[in-house]
Amino acid sequence: MKTIITGLAVAATMTASAAFAESVIRFGHDNKTDPFENPAHACTAVFSNLVTADTNGSITVEVFGSNQLGSAAEHVQQLQDGIIQATLTSTGALASYYPRIDVLNLPFAFDGNASTYAVFDGPFGAALKADIEAELSDIVVLGFPDTGGFFAVTNSKRPIADLADFDGIRVRTMTLPSHQKIMQSLGAEAYPLAWGEVYSGLQTGVIDGQMNPVPIISFANFAEVQQYMTLTNHLFSPYTFMMNRGFYEGLTDAERATVHTAAENCVTASRGLSRIIEASDRGLAGLMEKIEVTALTAEQRQAMAEAAQPAFEAHVTENMDAGALELLTMFKAEVAAANAASYLD
Repeated sequence: MKTIITGLAVAATMTASAAFAESVIRFGHDNKTDPFENPAHACTAVFSNLVTADTNGSITVEVFGSNQLGSAAEHVQQLQDGIIQATLTSTGALASYYPRIDVLNLPFAFDGNASTYAVFDGPFGAALKADIEAELSDIVVLGFPDTGGFFAVTNSKRPIADLADFDGIRVRTMTLPSHQKIMQSLGAEAYPLAWGEVYSGLQTGVIDGQMNPVPIISFANFAEVQQYMTLTNHLFSPYTFMMNRGFYEGLTDAERATVHTAAENCVTASRGLSRIIEASDRGLAGLMEKIEVTALTAEQRQAMAEAAQPAFEAHVTENMDAGALELLTMFKAEVAAANAASYLD
């Protein structure tokens, strides 16, 4: 009898330990682990706080930033394998698993930040979520947080205001073919390069310029090796917030409701911090003291859009499937509606 009781106690302990282990969300991302300096970590910090507090600790969140668990692309595989339970993934990292994410790289699409919120929180965001989940059946999409805002272009050769100014400038891009097509359509030389090599590449002249959101340009100290920045606002690429489906479906209804609420607040936090950084001395205000900044006129931006958008759409038509074309058609329609709308109307 003592042996039976002891065995039952051990089994109960193991079951309790397993249940506890399953209630831990291991959250991996590849950004700096400071919620006041980085939109991704602000998102994870808010998510962690709300989940832990509102479930009375039945779910806890362990955040692993700064590539502690591997690269962003590796995080996607780890998520599918159940090694981690959540991640924020860039379009570049997600593209090898879900190529249709590339439709988000339609250049010069959005008129402003409010339009991006409307599109990714609305019918298109819902359709994109459903399509990602259908293609990657072992994950659940919880939202599309902000990576830092619109892309700007920096370089060390000359101010860029017109298409002709791109001529001969070698611009670093991600390894996404669409990014390369966009830069080439504008007249620049596209040069794919790993993120860890960008600063040294700019410093040594291997590349003349790069493109990124303003906060990233600031945090990466690119003003030390670049003289000019143009506020092209040509791309907006959100993160995709994903959770392992097996873990998600193992939660109670109440726990899932808390996770959804926390995820919505995570997205809001990433957007708010991005706008604050952009306007602070850690963003555009600070960069303007170190680098020559050019803002495009509506006519200059339109000329660039007319050069880049057809090249991008031809790339999608030639290299992607019918599902991507359907998403792109919906994306363009929702972007147009969001651009035309105003909360003041």
